[in-house]
Amino acid sequence: MKKLIAILLASLSLAGAAHASGGGMEWDKFPKEKMSDMAALQHGAKLFVNYCLNCHSAAYMRYNRLRDIGLSEADIKNNLLFAGEKVGETMKASIDPKDAKAWFGANPPDLTVIARSRADGSKGSGADYLYTYMRTFYRDESKATGWNNLAFPNVGMPHVLWELQGQRAAKFDEVADPHDHEKKTHVFAGYEQLTPGKLTERQYDDAVADLVAYLQWMGEPAQAQRFQLGVIVLIFLLFLTVFAWRLNASYWKDVK
Repeated sequence: MKKLIAILLASLSLAGAAHASGGGMEWDKFPKEKMSDMAALQHGAKLFVNYCLNCHSAAYMRYNRLRDIGLSEADIKNNLLFAGEKVGETMKASIDPKDAKAWFGANPPDLTVIARSRADGSKGSGADYLYTYMRTFYRDESKATGWNNLAFPNVGMPHVLWELQGQRAAKFDEVADPHDHEKKTHVFAGYEQLTPGKLTERQYDDAVADLVAYLQWMGEPAQAQRFQLGVIVLIFLLFLTVFAWRLNASYWKDVK
């Protein structure tokens, strides 16, 4: 329990840093229909295992829980287990914690509840943030990793999906600061594609949406069932209210 609380607090503090560094950038809207698309969730799980689990863990998610998104135990074993893990084990990062600390300065955060921790009431949901974040990386040779990000400037994470998206450079226009005309500020003006990726822009956005859908689902696997149960409870309460109302009317009809 103490470990879970520590991870949640770390995630929330990182979220605050991300929001502050993101300035006034608007977040793109995550396509919510992905949450009810089993094929999208399965593809997102595959992307997560292949590209995220190398450095990030999901210490509170077990592989066998993926059966809830339509994967059989055989599917999990054949497609998502690569290092001798068992289906009942939690999703552990491949990287050694000592190496991670030496390379990045700190261990990459656990991603079990990453989508929930990144929510900002004024900008959008955690899914909106992640959807924007994974689509705004660009090459920046001044950074140690060679990458930067519009949603999280000076981020320490490299662009792990660059082979899919390709390499892009960000273009900035120099304009006068509206508060001090003697100063200049840089305003984002678009991207320049340096090298092509394996996917088109539309295909990449769709793949990121699948990944984010999985991260959102992983934060609360029972969310769909909770919504369904909520609807059932509301229908029951409505029926009970009508029944109680008619019973009350019948009971008091002869009372003057």
